Amino acid sequence: MLDRSSDKLVHMANQIGKFFASQGAETAPVAIAEHLRKFWDPRMRAGILSHLEAGGAGLDPLVRQAVERLRETAAAR
Repeated sequence: MLDRSSDKLVHMANQIGKFFASQGAETAPVAIAEHLRKFWDPRMRAGILSHLEAGGAGLDPLVRQAVERLRETAAAR
């Protein structure tokens, strides 16, 4: 079960994912991750990364890939 904060972040991330989905399965996760990196507050990014670590319930597949990519780039910094 999602807590209220995670539920809102998942909903927002999935909306962003729907916008970028037309770019295709290869490009969309990159664009979604870049959008999250550029426009989400660091606390929001930390929240969605924590949600992913807890299993990522409710994340659409392209969004899950994007958040995984975001995690990898955050770890590399």
